[in-house]
Amino acid sequence: MDNIIVESTTTLSYIYIIMLFLSLKHEIVAAGDNNSVIDDLVTNLPGQPLVDFKHYAGYVTVSDDTNNGGRALFYWFFEAITNPQDKPLVLWLNGGPGCSSVGYGATQEIGPFLVDTDGKGLKFNNYSWNKEANMLFLESPVGVGFSYSNSTMVYENLDDDITANDAYNFLHNWFLKFPSYRTSTFYIAGESYAGKYVPELAELIYDRKDDPSLHINLKGILLGNPETSDPEDLLGQVDYAWSHAVISDETYKTIRRSCNFSDPYKNKDCGDGLDELYKQYDQIDIYSLYTSVCFATTALSNHQIKHSSRNKMRRMMGGFDPCLDNYARAFYNRADVQKALHASDGLILKNWTICNNDIFNSWNWNKSKASVIPIYRKLISGGLRIWVYSGDTDGRVPVLSTRYSLSILGLGITKQWRPWYHEKQVSGWYQEYEGLTFATFRGAGHAVPSFKPSNSLAFFSSFLLGQSPPSTRST
Repeated sequence: MDNIIVESTTTLSYIYIIMLFLSLKHEIVAAGDNNSVIDDLVTNLPGQPLVDFKHYAGYVTVSDDTNNGGRALFYWFFEAITNPQDKPLVLWLNGGPGCSSVGYGATQEIGPFLVDTDGKGLKFNNYSWNKEANMLFLESPVGVGFSYSNSTMVYENLDDDITANDAYNFLHNWFLKFPSYRTSTFYIAGESYAGKYVPELAELIYDRKDDPSLHINLKGILLGNPETSDPEDLLGQVDYAWSHAVISDETYKTIRRSCNFSDPYKNKDCGDGLDELYKQYDQIDIYSLYTSVCFATTALSNHQIKHSSRNKMRRMMGGFDPCLDNYARAFYNRADVQKALHASDGLILKNWTICNNDIFNSWNWNKSKASVIPIYRKLISGGLRIWVYSGDTDGRVPVLSTRYSLSILGLGITKQWRPWYHEKQVSGWYQEYEGLTFATFRGAGHAVPSFKPSNSLAFFSSFLLGQSPPSTRST
C-alpha cells in the first residue's frame, strides 16, 4: 500500500511538472514565436519604482541587407497597467528629425517612469498613458538614441520615406515578437516633426492594409504641436512671435512684406528678418515662452549657439525643460542602465544622445514633404480618427501654425469652437470638423504632457474612446 501511495505521489509530481512546463511554454509562444521576447523583458532597471506591469526593451532588425547597411531600431514597450489584453496599442514617435522618443516621450512626458532631476534614477508618473493603453516608444530613424546602422553612410541619406518604411518594417517584426498584440486596436501618436512621421507611417499602413503578411488594425492618429505644412507653419511662427511681443513691428513688417514662405531665404530681406526673429528667441525658450530657461550646458543650447538661424527654423525639437536633457543623457549613458534595457552589454557602451545632431542639424535630410495635408485628406476619407492638439505657449510650432495648416483642408464644422474642461477648469478650447478634431491646451508649451500631465491623460482617454473632450465644468 505504501508503495502505491509513493508511486501515485510521484506520478502526480511528474504530471504537475509537465503541466507547469506546458504552461510556461504556452506563455512564451503567446508572447512571441521565439524566446527573444523573454530576453527583452526588463527586470532590473536601476532606480525603477516597483510596478505590477511588464515592460520590454531591445532591438528589432528592420534591414539585414549588409551591403546597404543593416539597420536595427530600439524600442521600449510598456504593457498597460491593467488588462493589457483588452487595451489598445499606441506607438509614440518624437521628431527632430533626429530626437529620441525614449528620451523625450517615454521619460519626460507620457511614460510610467520619468527621469529624475539628478539623472541617477526614475520616478513614477501618476499620469502615464499606459493607464489607458499599451505604449510602444520607438527611437527612429536609425542613428537616433540606441538605434543604429552597420554603415554610417546610411545616416547621410536619411529621409521621410526611409523613416516610414523602417518604422513599418519594425512593426512587422515587432508583431512577430508580440503576436498577441497583432489584432489590437492600433493608434500612432507623436509631436513636433513627428507631425510628418506619423501621417506618413499611417499612410503606408493604410496603403498596405490588404498585405496578407501583416494587417495592422489602425484606427487613428494623434498629433501634438505638429509640423504640418511648411509655408503655413512658418507664417504661423512669425505671426505668433509678433502677436506675443517677441519681435518688433518693424521686423514683422519686413518679414510679411518680403517673404515667400515657401522659399523664405531666397530673399535677403526675408532672411534677415527671420534671423532677427530667431535672435530674439535665443534669449528665451522658443518651446515655452513663459518659463525660465536652463543655463546648464545642453545639446539644445549648444545647437542654438553654434548653428545658423536657418537650421534653427528647419531642424528644431525639444522638451519643456532643457535641463531634463542633461538628466536623460546622464541616465541613459550609465552602464547598468544600458545593460538593463538590453541596449548594450554594459561593457562596450553606446554613446546615447537626446538628439543626434548629425541628423538634427543636417541638410543631409534628403526629402521632407513640404506638406502632409494630402495625407490628411486620404486618411479622413478612409475613416481614420485624426485629433490634433496645440500647447498655446509654444513658439516653435505654435497654435497659429496648426490653425493655418488645417484651414487648407476646408473641412465642414460639426461642433463649434468651445472650451473643454479638466477638474472644473478650462483646459483649452476645441472644435470638431468632418473627420478631424482640433484642440488647444491652455498654458502648455511644445511638449504638452510635460506641462499638463493630468489634462493630457484625460484628453488621451477621450481620444481613445472617440468622445469629445469634456465640455462642461461638472465633468
